[in-house]
Amino acid sequence: MAQTTKYVIKYKLNGERRFEFAQLVNGTEEEAKAALDAIHGSSEDVISDISDISVSKAL
Repeated sequence: MAQTTKYVIKYKLNGERRFEFAQLVNGTEEEAKAALDAIHGSSEDVISDISDISVSKAL
């Protein structure tokens, strides 16, 4: 299994600024989207309302 690091994912959901913590391998935006899909469900309504995704290592 690959080594993971804790990242913070900052994003907007329906215009509201939010953040989540997730264990990611590389901290890419694609990994962040997959983590947000797992958190919020993969409903097309929710996925289309997520915007402004940024990923950084958690302190």
